[in-house]
Amino acid sequence: MKKFFLHLTLIISLFTISAKAQTKIIVTDLKCEMLTNPEGIDVLQPRLSWKIKADINDVKQTHYQVLASSSLEKLNAGNADLWDSGKLQSEESVNVIYNGKKLKDRQDVYWKVNVFTNKGEIQSKETAHFSIGILTYADWKSTRWIGYEKTSKGDSISQYSRLSARYLRKEIDLKKKVKNAKVYIMGMGLYELYINGNKIGDQVLAPVPTDYTKNVKYNVFDVTSQLQEGKNALGTILGNGRFFTMRQDYKPYKIKTFGYPKMALQLFVEYTDGSKDVIRTDDTWKITTDGPILSNNEYDGEEYDARKEMKGWNTINFNDKKWLLAEYVQEPGGFYEGQMSANMKVKRQVKPISIKQTSKGTYILDMGQNMVGWLQLKVKGNAGDKITMKFAESLQPDGSLYIANLRDAKTTDIYILKGEGEEVWEPRFIFHGFRFVEISGFKTKPTLENFVGKVVYDDIATTGTFDSSNPIMNQIFKNAWWGISGNYKGMPIDCPQRNERQPWLGDRTTGAYGESFLFDNQTLYAKWLDDIKNSQTIDGGLPDVAPAFWRYYGDNVTWPGTYITVADMLYQQFGDKKVVEKQYPSMKKWMDYMEENYLVDDIMTKDKYGDWCVPPESLELIRSKDPSRLTDGELISSAFYFQLLNIMKKFAVIANAENDIKHYDELASRIKKAFNTKYFNAAKNNYANNTVTANLLPLTFGMVPEELQQKVFENLVHEVEVTKNGHVSTGVIGTQFLMRTLTNFGRGDLAFKLASNKTYPSWGYMVENGATTIWELWNGNTADPAMNSQNHVMLLGDLLIWYYENMAGIKSNPETPGFKQIIMKPDFNAGLTYVNASYESIYGTIKSDWKKDKKALVWNITIPANASAIVYLPATDFSAISINKQKLDKTSYTYSVEKNQIIVTLSSGNFAISVK
Repeated sequence: MKKFFLHLTLIISLFTISAKAQTKIIVTDLKCEMLTNPEGIDVLQPRLSWKIKADINDVKQTHYQVLASSSLEKLNAGNADLWDSGKLQSEESVNVIYNGKKLKDRQDVYWKVNVFTNKGEIQSKETAHFSIGILTYADWKSTRWIGYEKTSKGDSISQYSRLSARYLRKEIDLKKKVKNAKVYIMGMGLYELYINGNKIGDQVLAPVPTDYTKNVKYNVFDVTSQLQEGKNALGTILGNGRFFTMRQDYKPYKIKTFGYPKMALQLFVEYTDGSKDVIRTDDTWKITTDGPILSNNEYDGEEYDARKEMKGWNTINFNDKKWLLAEYVQEPGGFYEGQMSANMKVKRQVKPISIKQTSKGTYILDMGQNMVGWLQLKVKGNAGDKITMKFAESLQPDGSLYIANLRDAKTTDIYILKGEGEEVWEPRFIFHGFRFVEISGFKTKPTLENFVGKVVYDDIATTGTFDSSNPIMNQIFKNAWWGISGNYKGMPIDCPQRNERQPWLGDRTTGAYGESFLFDNQTLYAKWLDDIKNSQTIDGGLPDVAPAFWRYYGDNVTWPGTYITVADMLYQQFGDKKVVEKQYPSMKKWMDYMEENYLVDDIMTKDKYGDWCVPPESLELIRSKDPSRLTDGELISSAFYFQLLNIMKKFAVIANAENDIKHYDELASRIKKAFNTKYFNAAKNNYANNTVTANLLPLTFGMVPEELQQKVFENLVHEVEVTKNGHVSTGVIGTQFLMRTLTNFGRGDLAFKLASNKTYPSWGYMVENGATTIWELWNGNTADPAMNSQNHVMLLGDLLIWYYENMAGIKSNPETPGFKQIIMKPDFNAGLTYVNASYESIYGTIKSDWKKDKKALVWNITIPANASAIVYLPATDFSAISINKQKLDKTSYTYSVEKNQIIVTLSSGNFAISVK
């Protein structure tokens, strides 16, 4: 018997050792400034981040050690010649500031991190890299901007501008073997770069757009492997983009233009013997406008004549005798900056679902999805045959394209065949928003195999998933994904199809917050805040569109206020303090500007748009004409300014500007008093004319005296539930706070009704009427569809935030921004019976998968390593709760009881929770 127990003990011991051996904790996803292995950053003390992934629970970082070297060989050898942080006691694994040797222009840095946890040390296997860009304007002074400042045959400087692409080339002779080489390029408005015939990088429509008179972005590529000893050929194609704008010599008072396409480039080469060389753009480069891209206009499309292709133009020994010498041209005017956000890429492909012939002999291609990008064409034919493709979002009753809502955008691509077997073509310098394509010019009937849709948006990850028991809500989520992704174009634009496509601030006031659950949009929005800052007037005013491609300076509160709310989103969702510190002075300048110019008797008197796009009383109306539906503009601007003051108080602490807090406090107190004096109706316990927005804003922002909050809320509910029969009645402003406020005040069921409605006005109404994205108007199919963009995101309001924070229960604790601690508090009684959602936070994957019936709630939770969660369980009986098949008890978990809920604090890991 003793031998048996010894044998059993040995088996158990071996099993324990084996189980420990299988335990896996790794450090992964190393990032610099939230970018993966970025080239050419313009920050000398960048922030480093990493994630810890573990297959066991309760993993916390206790210390870290960052090792940084000037070469990968040194890093692998343990020689951290740039920085060895030493073993530092800290839980911080996000935004750790580099604190090593001072970095220099074009410095390469290779780094890794060793992490120490409460479960032991993790020796980092993953290494990362970043390089510093060209930090000073003086370092570019020997590099000249080159281009061709004239029109060519077929070009047009007009409302419908046409300009052929510029092709540039230069042959160089590298006398020695190359060790390292990097190219720094500014190609305005858009560029493609080639070395020895090979395209450099997989980006498209690069670089990201800016106001080129304020700042110009350069891209950096490691091209060591593309170069060879001896002769090499450099080639670029310059497209127009936002630089040579879509409308020339047309409304110059409104539309900003920048000139003809141009380029500046530096190629830095280090040879194996240690010597270095620099190749720059100068007047020895050759240029032609007589290439196959006859025109490229973002509104109107791209025209390509394959007969004019120049075989081998970007390789050595090409005969360029007919090409011109490039001209020295004026620089754009803006400061040169390393691009710290992603370029666009072709992110996925869509296969069309049908093709039908029309009575005119043309064909209508249906992609099955309203998408943004372009169409790849495969075709055979004779030289000179012309294929025309016109893009639109919808069809007329007779099956032809509906194009009235495109306004004067021509949205047409033309391909002229060269007649050499199967030809494959897609445009380079434009994009379309479309579901349907009218195709003409085929000599035989085209098939679905002739076309592939290319989906184009910023190269950022999809971070969120959501599925629920309600099919309408699930489809709305998909529609939102398609709409948001399609409108990411190096900046957030309003729509991708008509002659607008502008970065309107008001569309993203709260929208950016909801989007952050679906996409890793941190660097995109950090860049956009720079665009807003750069568009600020000297006296402090901010535009409605930034970059200010359109000169709209309306001086209202709600649109420019996006500058502050987006910064708050970046802090809340990503823990980004730096963006607040950077933007704070300009934010304060704008707040002061509005106070000095428009605050009268403590009421903010300036509003331009009101509660934009309130659902009108008739399906045929574009804008409501019923005064009872419209909210007083000064009420909106005053309430919004009050809320911005509260955010600025928080920002003042972060930015070490605490002396400003007293002013913000006093001003907020005065505005609150004046607001309630002017707008609160004590006899009816409502505000102004009792619209949902009029009551919603003061409730949400904390302007209603505490003892009156419930009465005001009851008026709001009556308006939603009875007067509007359980439908949305808010416009862009009110909808930003509607769903969360209803839920936070105990009416999640009413919010669910709004989210799952199928009748007008609702998000579900769009779905029921065939939408695959989000419309600009609640009644976009009936209220003069010519006024409706079928791919807008501004009406989403706070819907996506509500999906995640209130239905899934994935919310960052405001006390610990960036999801260091998660608040998991779903409204299990709103109307859904299951939710399965995930979110890839900066600490790792968060999952919330719950299902309930009359007997029990089953909830599976994943909390990333080095984070924790406060979990709200709908029970008061401890014996009804089990976690990972063990009854809840104080020895295992920290918990408390509050308002018929048991609140449990969980560390990282996977938890299966059951509540009977």
